[in-house]
Amino acid sequence: MDNHKLQELLTSSLSIPSNHITLGITNLLHQSKLLSILIQHKKIPHEPLTDLQIQSILLTLSTLDTNREFTLNHLHSASNTERWVGVGEREGRIYSSLVSSRNFGLGHGMGRSGDIMEPQPKAVGSSIMVQLTKYMVLDCMRRGSGLRGDVDDGKCPARHGIVLPLCTGMSMALVLSSLKRNVYSVKEKEQEEGDYNNKNNGGKKGERRNVVLWSRIDQKTCYKAVLSAGFECVVVPTRVDGDMVVTDMEAMRHNLEKKYKDRVLAVISTTSCFAPRVPDDIDEIGKLCQMENVAHVINNAYGLQCQKVIVKLINRACVVGRVDAIVCSTDKNFLVPVGGAIVISPREAVIQRVGQVYAGRASSAPILDLFITLLSMGLSGYKKLLHQRQELVKEFDKRMQQVAEKYGERRLDCPKNTISFGITLNRLSPKDDDDDGDMVGKKSTTMTPSLFGSMLFTRCVSGTRVVSKDSGDGGGGTKVIEGQEFRGFGSSTDEYPHSYLTAACAIGLTRDEMNEFFTRLDRCFKDFWTRREKELKKQRKKKQIVAAVEKEEEQEEAKQEEES
Repeated sequence: MDNHKLQELLTSSLSIPSNHITLGITNLLHQSKLLSILIQHKKIPHEPLTDLQIQSILLTLSTLDTNREFTLNHLHSASNTERWVGVGEREGRIYSSLVSSRNFGLGHGMGRSGDIMEPQPKAVGSSIMVQLTKYMVLDCMRRGSGLRGDVDDGKCPARHGIVLPLCTGMSMALVLSSLKRNVYSVKEKEQEEGDYNNKNNGGKKGERRNVVLWSRIDQKTCYKAVLSAGFECVVVPTRVDGDMVVTDMEAMRHNLEKKYKDRVLAVISTTSCFAPRVPDDIDEIGKLCQMENVAHVINNAYGLQCQKVIVKLINRACVVGRVDAIVCSTDKNFLVPVGGAIVISPREAVIQRVGQVYAGRASSAPILDLFITLLSMGLSGYKKLLHQRQELVKEFDKRMQQVAEKYGERRLDCPKNTISFGITLNRLSPKDDDDDGDMVGKKSTTMTPSLFGSMLFTRCVSGTRVVSKDSGDGGGGTKVIEGQEFRGFGSSTDEYPHSYLTAACAIGLTRDEMNEFFTRLDRCFKDFWTRREKELKKQRKKKQIVAAVEKEEEQEEAKQEEES
C-alpha cells in the first residue's frame, strides 16, 4: 500500500484529519529513511541516533530474517499460523522471550560454515547488520581515529577489515591460522614440488614455517594465542632505555635473519601496552619483515584512542614496510562488553582468508553490541571521547608526578606511551636486612609494594598494576607459562631496576573519576606509611626487648662465673 492510499484509508475509515495523517506519515518516512541512508552510504552517522531510532532499525532488520516468528511466542502459543515453517536442525528458535528481546529477535548469528562474513539466506537482516557494522567501524577508524583507508594501494591500514565475535587473543590465533597455509619459504615450495633433493639438504626433509617471533610484552594472551594456533612462540627479549622498555631490534634481526631464518611464519609486534613498556618500533619491524618476506601482525588492542603516537606509527609502518594484519579490541576502543575484535589490513586477500578459516557460524551478539554503540555515539560522539581523553592526558601525567614526588618517588619517563603512566615505588620496598633506619627489613615485614596494590583495590580502585622487583610469584618474579620462563614478569624485561605502579588514562575516563583516583592514591600512600611506621616501632621495640634479655643473660653468666 502506497502512502497516498494509506492516507485515504485512514481518513475515511478512522476519521483522522488528513493534515494529522500527513504529519504522521512524514515521521514514518523519516524513520524508514535512516536505515536506507546507512545502507546507501555505509558510514557511521555524524550525529548519534536516539534509542528509539536504533530500536526501530533493529526490529526492521529482524523482520527480514525468515524465521523471525519462531523467536517470539511460538513455543508458548497454542496455535501457530506463521508464514514460515522450519524443519531444519537450526531454525532460529529462541525459547525465552527475554533472550529474544535482548537480541532483538536476531537468532541466526553470523556467517556460514565456509566463511564467517558470508551472508545467510535465512538471515538477511542479520547479514545486513554485520556488514553495516563492519563498514561503520572502518569509517570510524578512518575519520575518527585517523587511520588511512582512502586508497587501495596496499599501504592503508584501515582499507579492509572484518569484525569478529572473539576476544583479541583468539582473533590473533585466527589471523595466524589464516597465514599458516599461505606463507611458505622457497625451500618448502621446492620440496612440495619434489625438487628439493639430497644434495641441497643432506637427505633431510626441509623445515616448515612453524615459528612466530613475538617481541616480549608481559601479558599471557598473545603468547597463548600463538600456541593455540599450533606454532612455536619465540620470545624476543626487549631492552631498557632509560625508564622505557623498548624493542630490541638487534635481537629481532638476529632471530629473523639467522637463528630461525627459514622457519619464521610471522612476527607479532605490540603498540598498546602498560608502562614502562612502550610501543614496538613497528615501522622498523615492518621494513625487516618486508625484506625477509615474513608476515607482520600488530597487536593494537586499545591503540585506536592514541592518535598522536600509535595511529601515526601504524600509518607509517604500512607505508615504509610490511603489515599484514592489525588486531584491535572492541571493548577497549568502543566501550562495549568484552567479546569482540576488529581485524584490519591494507590487503583484502588477508581479510578474506581470516573469514574463511573460522569454523562454523558465530554469535552475532558482540557485533550487535558494536552496531548499537556506533549508532548511539555517532562520529561526533566518538571524536568527543577521544578529545576528552586527550585533554585529561596532560593533567593525568602531571598529577602522577606530583603524588610521586610528595612521597619520595618519581614518575617513570616514558614519553612514547601516552595511555599508561607509571611511578616508582622504590621506597616502599623493604631493605635486604633488618638494620635500624626508616626502612623495614624483608624478613620482618608484610609492607611491600604488592601489598600497596592490594590496598588500592580494597579502596575500590581498579585497573592499577603494581610490579615489585623484590616479589616472588607476583610481578617482578619469575613466571612460567606453558613451559616458557619469564623473569621479571610484569615489566616485560628480565631485570627492570624499579618497583612501580601504573595507571591508565584511557577512553571513557571522566575528570571526576580521575580526581577521585588521585585522592584515593594519596590516601593509600598515607595509610601505607602509617602502617609502616607502626610496624617499624614494633620491630624496634622487639629488638630492644631482645637486646635487654640478652644483656640480662650476659650479666647472669658473668655473675655465675665470678661466684665460681
